[in-house]
Amino acid sequence: MQRRFILKLAAALGAASLIAANAAYAEDTIKVGVTGGPHAQIMEVVKTVAAKNGLNIKIVEFSDYVQPNAALAGGDLDANSYQHDPYLQAQVKDRGYKLIRIADTVTYPMGIYSKKVKTLAELQPGAKIAVPNDPTNGGRALLLLQKQGLLKLRADAGLKATPLDIVDNPKKLKVVELDAAQIPRSLNDVDAAAINTNFAMEAGLKPKQDAIAIEDPKGPYVNVIAIREADKNKPWVAKLVAAYHSPEVKQFVESKFGGAVITAW
Repeated sequence: MQRRFILKLAAALGAASLIAANAAYAEDTIKVGVTGGPHAQIMEVVKTVAAKNGLNIKIVEFSDYVQPNAALAGGDLDANSYQHDPYLQAQVKDRGYKLIRIADTVTYPMGIYSKKVKTLAELQPGAKIAVPNDPTNGGRALLLLQKQGLLKLRADAGLKATPLDIVDNPKKLKVVELDAAQIPRSLNDVDAAAINTNFAMEAGLKPKQDAIAIEDPKGPYVNVIAIREADKNKPWVAKLVAAYHSPEVKQFVESKFGGAVITAW
């Protein structure tokens, strides 16, 4: 009788331990949304580092900028890592998402690319310039064009400038707004295009070699990790940030991307 009782107790304790272990695993397994290219590649390294600290990351890849925030706000993701802070803040304001920035990640200086000219000075009057059609990246592209002396924006246009804010356009450039992910495929249809570096690299373009103009990396467009505000005190948050800000990730970024992607920590 006593032996039978001990065996039953051991079995019960074993089952309880298994349940507890599964619960712990569930708590330490998260889904992180990324866009294809460097963000996804970097997150693979983060995943390896995080696993050493008991955090299991499932990477979910997206092909556009809109869905990762919608999925995070809707509970289908626990975090995402693909956007710069101005874009996140615009999404929070425009869509009412309760999302917050928990860490800086990397900066991707935006470049201007062309298959028809080798310098901006070669652009002819009426040339077509493609820019992203979302407010923050579109404004970023216009600010880059302004920095290169191709046009002038209203003084108060800010980071979310639109083509309507152009007050001087000496070459009468035609600004064509397209989905950011589609612009690399449209290079043959325009004279030049402002392309986000992650999409440029995904399309086989090398920013340092192929861009005919490139953004100063020390700007406001640092990329971030975003989570739901309600999750900010969960233990996995600190583990995710620590894994991303690890020496292994910094070394990978510096060696893999040749200066096209710059760590922000």
